[in-house]
Amino acid sequence: MTEFDEDVVVVGSGFGGSVAALRLAEKGYRVRVYEAGRRFEDDDFAKTNWNVRRYLWAPALGCYGIQRIHRLPHVLILAGAGVGGGSLNYANTLYQPGSAFFADPQWHGIADWETELAPHYATAKRMLGVVEHYPHTGPVERIMAGAAEDLGVGDTFRRAPVGVWFGKPGERTPDPFFGGEGPDRTGCTLCGNCMVGCRVGAKNTLMKNYLALAERRGVAIEALRTVSEVRELPSGGFAVTTQRSGAWLRHARRTVTARQVVLAAGTWGTQQLLHRMKESGALPRISGSIGRLTRTNSEALDGAVATDVPESLQLARGVAITTSFHIDERTHVENVRYGPGSNLMGALATVIVPGGRPLGVRLRSLVAQVLRSPLRQFRLGSLRRWSERGIIALVMQTADNSLTLSLRRRFGRLVMTSAQGHGSPNPSYLPQAHTAAAAIAARVEAEGGVPAAPRGSWPEVFGIPLTAHFLGGAVISASPAHGVIDAYHRVWGHPGLHVVDGAAVPANPGVNPSLTITALAERALSYWPRYGEVDGRPVQSAG
Repeated sequence: MTEFDEDVVVVGSGFGGSVAALRLAEKGYRVRVYEAGRRFEDDDFAKTNWNVRRYLWAPALGCYGIQRIHRLPHVLILAGAGVGGGSLNYANTLYQPGSAFFADPQWHGIADWETELAPHYATAKRMLGVVEHYPHTGPVERIMAGAAEDLGVGDTFRRAPVGVWFGKPGERTPDPFFGGEGPDRTGCTLCGNCMVGCRVGAKNTLMKNYLALAERRGVAIEALRTVSEVRELPSGGFAVTTQRSGAWLRHARRTVTARQVVLAAGTWGTQQLLHRMKESGALPRISGSIGRLTRTNSEALDGAVATDVPESLQLARGVAITTSFHIDERTHVENVRYGPGSNLMGALATVIVPGGRPLGVRLRSLVAQVLRSPLRQFRLGSLRRWSERGIIALVMQTADNSLTLSLRRRFGRLVMTSAQGHGSPNPSYLPQAHTAAAAIAARVEAEGGVPAAPRGSWPEVFGIPLTAHFLGGAVISASPAHGVIDAYHRVWGHPGLHVVDGAAVPANPGVNPSLTITALAERALSYWPRYGEVDGRPVQSAG
């Protein structure tokens, strides 16, 4: 393999890419990781999400933060950016999905996934430092438990499994997870700003585990490098071209060669690369199934907010997500919080309007609610202390719905677009989310003795749901006619190219998917031979 610059190039440093980096280094491969975002030390994160340059990702505008936002006709997507990918701004919530996920027809006949993935879930939990039950109780936890009781599903209420080092609040301690091989850690202070970036050092981001250990084993991580092309070489292997992220001029393009490439740029990034490389002919044999079975986790982000709250009602205190319940057998509801001062995302919230109705009806409902009680709506909609006055309700489903993504030309550029796909139409709103938001609002009012109301989002008013869990589109399949990768995450038709991130996930898990992406990556990398040994995996058939 000495004729290549690297044995393996990994595109992206999120949950899939970080697993690939560490496990391949352990097996003796020379590995280089490219990450479009910047590298963050704990003190580099924004203090609140009003610090837009450090919080939002829009490099062409000089914003190099951790929060990406993408828009498609059928969904608004929240994603991560930076070395560590989505672990930098996710809510450190690590649920394992139920049996329905593993039984999805797209992949259930290929393997007994629930059984086969069990040891890899265990490894992922150990590596990510999962605490199975959030250990603190405050007003939000009482409100969520009460809302579940009011809805008749109190038996489904539980504390969230979270990836946080609690330790002694604010106290620095030597690495408690990897026998001193990992970085020192600081105990969680319950500041609530997990999703803005943990400045304390308590959150178990990938820079605290997989990537830290990978760098100790010689893995090179290049930040602020966007992969613009992956081209198959005539003699085997790939040429990977990168450029400076967000550059208007002086792109500083560079190309390296690698025997194998792992795509782990997140569902948006990986899909975009695969679509473009198929279109350009750089990877001409990518399956025509690319873009199909793109999932949103059948998700909605609603919530409840009060006009004001007493100081004793500390809704912003705790880690980002602490509890959940099932409003029905396929719908999962979690509380979400930002810390004090992080009120920017409140600009997405508004009154709840009738879902599934024509746009004119939704707009008339919005205007009527505002005109009926303008002062109250002004107070509810104010961003002042927004994170301290409310609770976001993250609602996810195992429902079988999907989008199909493809490329279209706009203003001379190829961009991704969406259409309704396999299964039920991807929902523009969830009635269960409205029901949960109303129950949470009632409990907020009862707990604090202040007027409170359920809240929806501006995108939902216009029939566009929000998702923080964009998945699929390059899914595991039994043949290239039905998906993009095989059971070992190898791209059909392109030996040496792999997809090891959320794009591989074939169904809606109905819970936060980070643990599942990590477990799938652990399984996929466990099948790689050690450097120089014979690959024992079966050769791909043509399907």
